[in-house]
Amino acid sequence: MRLVIFGATGRTGRHLVEQALGRGHEVTAFVRDPSKVRLFHERLSVVRGDVMEEGAVEEAISGQEAVVSAIGHARGAPEDVQTRGTANIVKAMKRHGVGRFVSLTGAGVRAEGDEPKVVDKVFGFLLKTLQRDVIEDAANHVEVVRKSGLDWVIVRGPRLTEGEKKGEYRVGNVGKNSGTRISRADLAEFMLDQLTSDDYLHQMPVVSY
Repeated sequence: MRLVIFGATGRTGRHLVEQALGRGHEVTAFVRDPSKVRLFHERLSVVRGDVMEEGAVEEAISGQEAVVSAIGHARGAPEDVQTRGTANIVKAMKRHGVGRFVSLTGAGVRAEGDEPKVVDKVFGFLLKTLQRDVIEDAANHVEVVRKSGLDWVIVRGPRLTEGEKKGEYRVGNVGKNSGTRISRADLAEFMLDQLTSDDYLHQMPVVSY
């Protein structure tokens, strides 16, 4: 499969790139700074660009079969980087007939079916207090995706760790079959699974240990 990964040099994006190549995909890594890509592979193309630039995003998506987004709030990024960047991605996907979109966000963004426990409510309160802009941007990005008309899956992750890939995790809703952490490697595995599975199509599963 030909796919482009946005946020490819982020801490989760690097796992996405490595694992996607390991699965035999042809990967385009969309990055602001190509020097941060330390991986070389015959099926890896690196494209310099800013997700806020509509033209650059469209050029990267042209000819692809799927899109994976791990856009994050890097230092110096606009407060609405996830929302505006996702809007550019969706627009380009629709223009070029690319249907499958897998996007990452945090478990602090609530969805239908969530039953937050006390610990979830505490974490949610802290996030809204300390990172209100990030949470609002994440929630707004969800609305862009939900209204896109694409074949989308929004994967929600709790606290992300640098642990090894276990290949075993739970999938559920906040407070229902969900924990408080998962490794970036396992999260990346689940995200890539959604490229070829309809099990969670048009849903927002939480992946955790």
